[in-house]
Amino acid sequence: MMISSAEVDRLSTVSYNEQNQKAKEKNVLVTSGPTFDRLKTIANRLIPQTEAFRDDTKQWDWRLTLIDAPVLNATCAPGGKITFYTGIIEQLNLSDDEIAAIMGHEIAHALREHGRERVSQAMAQNLVVNVAMAAAGSFGSVVGAANQVAHYVLVLPNSRENESEADAIGLELAARAGYNPMGAITVWEKMIKATKGKSSPEFLSTHPSGETRIEQLSALMPAVEPLYKAAPKPPPTKKL
Repeated sequence: MMISSAEVDRLSTVSYNEQNQKAKEKNVLVTSGPTFDRLKTIANRLIPQTEAFRDDTKQWDWRLTLIDAPVLNATCAPGGKITFYTGIIEQLNLSDDEIAAIMGHEIAHALREHGRERVSQAMAQNLVVNVAMAAAGSFGSVVGAANQVAHYVLVLPNSRENESEADAIGLELAARAGYNPMGAITVWEKMIKATKGKSSPEFLSTHPSGETRIEQLSALMPAVEPLYKAAPKPPPTKKL
């Protein structure tokens, strides 16, 4: 690791704030309403479960953003900055269990610091600017460095190993929060159907394939079902 967690979190926050400011300027930043409330409720149930994997998440500055755009994507930047797009919720007609599966998967990437790992690999190959120098420079330099870090953290596809790890941890987070882990399977079935014959969106431009992930998630079900059965269940919310 060639960059500290604190520095990745700081630069990711700069990029996250920049993303939100641009969305606000375009009038696509959603800060209230039924869909935002659904996401907030699910996030508030998932976040406490992260302490089962690392206890410092109590100190994270958790935030949630919803952007009104026809994009099949969701992310969680280092330090707990969650972003969802209305496109993935509406186009796939997601249930709360399915939203929890996606959100848990994205949170898992942040928990395991997959973004920091990828930024470190890029720094080792001299593919990113010296973020320490950029951070000491002008505000524009900081934003540029932050956006470059965000590119490696959120945009480029993860490795097969990182994706499988995030699938497993995300499945457990959702089950511990009282969401049916089968949502992870149905959401992938929907994604495969929605993207059949089309170019894959960023959210799907990863390995392993959807079919392989369904097989792997199915194999994990016996381990997480007891957690789900023991967890308090969330009140049902009405889908839009």
